[in-house]
Amino acid sequence: MKSFIAIIALCLPLLAAAQVRPQESAAFSESDTSKVYTVAGYRHGVSFFPKVKNKHVEYEATAGIRFDKFHSAEVIYAYMKRFAETYPDLVDLYEIAKSYEGRPIIQMTLTNKKTGKPTDKPAAFFEGNRHSGEVTSAESVLWLMNHLLTNYGKDAEITRVLDRNAIYLRPINNPDGHNMYIHTAQANRSTVRPFDQDGDGLLDEDSPVDLNGDGNIVRMRYKDAKGDYVIDPRDVSGRIMKFVGAGKGDYKVVSEGIDHDGDGRTGEDGIGGLDLHRNYPENWRPMKEYTGRGWTQGGAGEYPLSETETRSVVTFLLDNPNIYVVNSMDTRVPMHLRPPSTSKSEDRMYPEDLEWYKYFDRLGNSITGYDRAGDVYYDYSNGAGMPLFGHGPDFGYFYYGAIWYGDELWDNARPKEDLNGDGEKDELDQLIWDEKENDGLGFIPWQEYDHPAFGKVEIGGWDPKFFSQNAPSKHLEPWIRNEALFNLEMVKHLPALEWKGHTVKKIKSYKTDSADYRVQITYRNAGKLPTALKQADLVKIVKPDRFDIEFTGSLSKSAEGEKPHFMVLDSTLSQPRRPRNPAMAPPTASAGKYYREAGYAGGESDNTLEFKVRVYGNGTLGVKTSLSATRAGVLEAREFAIVNE
Repeated sequence: MKSFIAIIALCLPLLAAAQVRPQESAAFSESDTSKVYTVAGYRHGVSFFPKVKNKHVEYEATAGIRFDKFHSAEVIYAYMKRFAETYPDLVDLYEIAKSYEGRPIIQMTLTNKKTGKPTDKPAAFFEGNRHSGEVTSAESVLWLMNHLLTNYGKDAEITRVLDRNAIYLRPINNPDGHNMYIHTAQANRSTVRPFDQDGDGLLDEDSPVDLNGDGNIVRMRYKDAKGDYVIDPRDVSGRIMKFVGAGKGDYKVVSEGIDHDGDGRTGEDGIGGLDLHRNYPENWRPMKEYTGRGWTQGGAGEYPLSETETRSVVTFLLDNPNIYVVNSMDTRVPMHLRPPSTSKSEDRMYPEDLEWYKYFDRLGNSITGYDRAGDVYYDYSNGAGMPLFGHGPDFGYFYYGAIWYGDELWDNARPKEDLNGDGEKDELDQLIWDEKENDGLGFIPWQEYDHPAFGKVEIGGWDPKFFSQNAPSKHLEPWIRNEALFNLEMVKHLPALEWKGHTVKKIKSYKTDSADYRVQITYRNAGKLPTALKQADLVKIVKPDRFDIEFTGSLSKSAEGEKPHFMVLDSTLSQPRRPRNPAMAPPTASAGKYYREAGYAGGESDNTLEFKVRVYGNGTLGVKTSLSATRAGVLEAREFAIVNE
């Protein structure tokens, strides 16, 4: 009890300071030159931390972008601005939303502006850094951005991709969490909004502490008669700890820090804790329900899309339904991760849609070399069938009808080989790999420290940020490159509409000067994906592909006003509905305008529209036709003529 009172006394100045410093506006660490990083929001614990500069991170933009370091948000935004200035015909750069702390969430649209508007093209959306510490994903989006822009006009495939498609890139969807992770020793799951993670009624009252001031928050080990760890006897260096069970060991191993709230745990309720990847509307579940018998989901937020970062993704996608392919990336499984999140794939997905997902699973593995690909519910849990609720891939398929992945990058430095020949692939092999391939930077040596509650302790362990959660910067680029190339391959599969040709054939002549003609207009979906998934049609996120046809021209008449210029036969075409109030009809409304819904074109398929028209009088009947599809874009208008002589 005395030790607990001593701890509280030690922490009171910090707690008091936190209570009187609610932030009225965001403290932007990017431009803040102070030595303290302050997090916005009222909480029961500390809101300010020493700034650090991590050796794995680039904090100032350089002349040329490189990927042997991670980048701060300020640097990423500087490179994005530079790209916008260098490639004005390919780039639009804009703020899409503001974060919880008021930081700008910056997004880029890539497309050749000279070949059409982005909304008139099939599109993809790639997002990184939804989770605070999963900064590898931001680097993959930045790598793809650089790859596309610097190779446009040099690489034929990339040039074709940006001529035909629009690609929306959001490297950092959670700038608050990204900044805290990069500029301090702190880490959290997702948003920095104050949150009670340990259920004691207090908000963020027990953040981990960098006790020895080395810029890392790792583990503490200390002697304890009821310990559950021993130093692994196989490790002659004495670094690796082995769990042996409660009371069977001589060490306790806990997070570096202080038990601020006296609950016997250290660092269990740090900054924030809501999970932006449990905040989507599809299959959302509350964090608590009142019967005790229903499903709940930790970190889900107060309601679906309660968090501005998630909401900004969903509203952007709904405003831009031409987006067909999405990857909203995380770390560290590694895996190509897709829907569904609450059942096996075969139980809920259209078979033809599922085949496309399985195809992309295989394609992804062939590029990245990941061991795993599959659905969240079954494959992510290694067959255990564990549900996740409010998950992005479920929203992406069941609600939005798209190809949507939530891929995981990096492998937690998992041993790939039995390097010491003992028949196991474990932490000892990790140590060998770290020393051989990573300059020994992955493991932070144990250092003695006088702890106010535990006495003599040692602080050390695996680097939690740039070894366990993210790749060491030296090994970063292959991971972000391969993931980016998988995303690019999905873009190359988008539908691509092309005109193939048309035929006009006279099928009947009349004694008067009229005749009937059969018209066939053929187009091709040269892309591999159909113009819409079955699920997209089911939930009506897309409209059927549509032909718009306008008849024009001058034809002589046997008696002025007695007959029309032409007549569409056998109801193969429809006319747009006019408003009930004639005054509301658009000034361009014309009796010559027709349309035809054409369903959805399969991938790599030719498709033909056929109609019959009767032409009155000698002369030319002009035909102007265009084709539009929600997810396949707009095909430029094509004109030809029916000549009646």
